Amino acid sequence: MIGTVFRSEDVPAEDRFDHWRQVIGRTRASDVISAHSADFWAESRLLELGPVTVCPMSFLPTRYRRSSTMVRQSDPELYHLTLLVDGSLTLDHAGRTDTFRPRDLHLADSSRPYDLRPTDDRECRAFKGVGVDFPKVLLPLPPHQVRELLGRGLSGREGIGALLADFLLGLERQADSLQPSDAARLGTVVLDLVSAWFAQALEAEAALPQETRRRAMVERVQAFIRQNLHDPELTPPVIAAAHHISLSYLHRIFQQQTQETVAAWIRARRLEGARRDLADSSLRAMPIHAIAARWGIPRASDFTRAFRTAHGFSPKEYRLRELTEPERK
Repeated sequence: MIGTVFRSEDVPAEDRFDHWRQVIGRTRASDVISAHSADFWAESRLLELGPVTVCPMSFLPTRYRRSSTMVRQSDPELYHLTLLVDGSLTLDHAGRTDTFRPRDLHLADSSRPYDLRPTDDRECRAFKGVGVDFPKVLLPLPPHQVRELLGRGLSGREGIGALLADFLLGLERQADSLQPSDAARLGTVVLDLVSAWFAQALEAEAALPQETRRRAMVERVQAFIRQNLHDPELTPPVIAAAHHISLSYLHRIFQQQTQETVAAWIRARRLEGARRDLADSSLRAMPIHAIAARWGIPRASDFTRAFRTAHGFSPKEYRLRELTEPERK
């Protein structure tokens, strides 16, 4: 497991809001104001991924205001990116005012004042989001171009924005199983996706380092594969065409980043999905060949052979072992 967890119920009621201010202040020094401070509720997990900090959080309506005085007193030189998952927030920043809804992202600069607040002051349900903080110097784009994105609503519903949003939400879901050794690599992935997304929005892809473009492309390809594992026609040529790259380039960058071929990576994901289904008691009535087809392997003989090679058991033997083991215990 990586990251530290904050739960307001673990703190005496009278101290909860002050503790929340301290949690936020670790990366986002600001005035924190809430009409619910006397009976506050919040949860968060702080994931330190190398120089990148990712913080999934839920909290009662709260206002976060960073003044010019605070900027002058201390500036960590960070970009603050926030994915809103639930609720509606309004941001005043860099001469813009915009409202954000679920699956929107917004970017703020710690070197500039900002005012982030609930859109509806009467709102009393919890907000949910994911904050991402990283040093400005690590973003491989000219600051004068990035300024064009400050305070703007950025959609996390399509393209690389959706890939980034899904990746951030996946980090929260998998946090308990992640290891400290994963942290630096995951931070690099977050930076690559942010960089590629911003560059696309600014039409500045040429400004990105070649390695950043390659890693971001591999992340896009892997997401595409996961979404289409059920399709038996999912092949390297299909994947290359979907991403407007040559087949040779796909093979080269994929093997450089994963040390696996595209076909081997697809096969491993399919077999892992089928393995989970075979061990799922709620699917015990589903025929094995139907499970195989569900994961894009229509030929039962191919599935049996590949599964035995990967796991040392036939699918039937594995299912029997997994579904009867609890009963023997």
